[in-house]
Amino acid sequence: MQIEEVKAYLLSLQDRICAALSEEDGDAVFRTDEWQRAEGGGGRSRVLAEGAVFEKAGVNFSHVMGSNLPPSASASRPELAGRSYQAMGVSLVIHPRNPHVPTSHANVRMFVAEKPGAEPIWWFGGGYDLTPYYGNREDCIAWHRVAEQACAPFGADVYPRYKRWCDEYFYLRHRDEPRGVGGLFFDDLNEWDFDTCFAFMRAVGDSYIEAYRPIVARRKDQPWSEAERQFQLYRRGRYVEFNLVYDRGTLFGLQSDGRTEAILMSLPPLVRWEYDYQPQPGSAEAGLTDYYLQGRDWLAEEQA
Repeated sequence: MQIEEVKAYLLSLQDRICAALSEEDGDAVFRTDEWQRAEGGGGRSRVLAEGAVFEKAGVNFSHVMGSNLPPSASASRPELAGRSYQAMGVSLVIHPRNPHVPTSHANVRMFVAEKPGAEPIWWFGGGYDLTPYYGNREDCIAWHRVAEQACAPFGADVYPRYKRWCDEYFYLRHRDEPRGVGGLFFDDLNEWDFDTCFAFMRAVGDSYIEAYRPIVARRKDQPWSEAERQFQLYRRGRYVEFNLVYDRGTLFGLQSDGRTEAILMSLPPLVRWEYDYQPQPGSAEAGLTDYYLQGRDWLAEEQA
């Protein structure tokens, strides 16, 4: 099992994503914090703040290890009892300034649990998803087209399966609505041999910038109003609610005594909640939930 090879890839991926985002912003650079975890392992957090395009962009690498799994992992996986573990990955969230540029999230990760005299238990996970504030059909289709192309070498069923999983996972049950327009989500991936699973994780990680950067480039100079900014801040509240209530990575990080600053860097710098907000019928704001946040088959939309 090539744990060091996976780690080297993840560090390289973090470098490449930060370089592309910094270039697209044109006005800011990432701050880098190296950190160590007392229980074992550490990481490298990179945050871009108050850029021309990105209000906040966090790209985090972590490699943590320990002997006792947190409750969020051990309760559902009794076969992991008595094993030490390693978890490593790159996780990122991008919060643009312009309301017409969607927020995006991505992560790729690997988990290994071991004990003497037994075969290691391992799996990969990850994916990416898009959270627009003002929907754009062209962007949604392009995003899903790149995701489909990344999955294609691994089987015709992979994209639809992981697209559906993404729609189901990034869902706010207390709001009865999706967080965004989806993308890919996979977890517990060990159905192929190690090399193939690792290759798939790389395909997903490498395709993220290819999917997201063209959308940023198309929308970052689009004019916006204060009313649109306020709607963006209101909808960011949904992002916060999901991350703090449902997100597995956030729960695992907090319960495993991870670095809080790195775990919560996914949260936007500004956000607002409004009691019983109702958008004007027929408005672009209403269109977000009426049309875009409906779990659509965006590749079928391309043919419509």
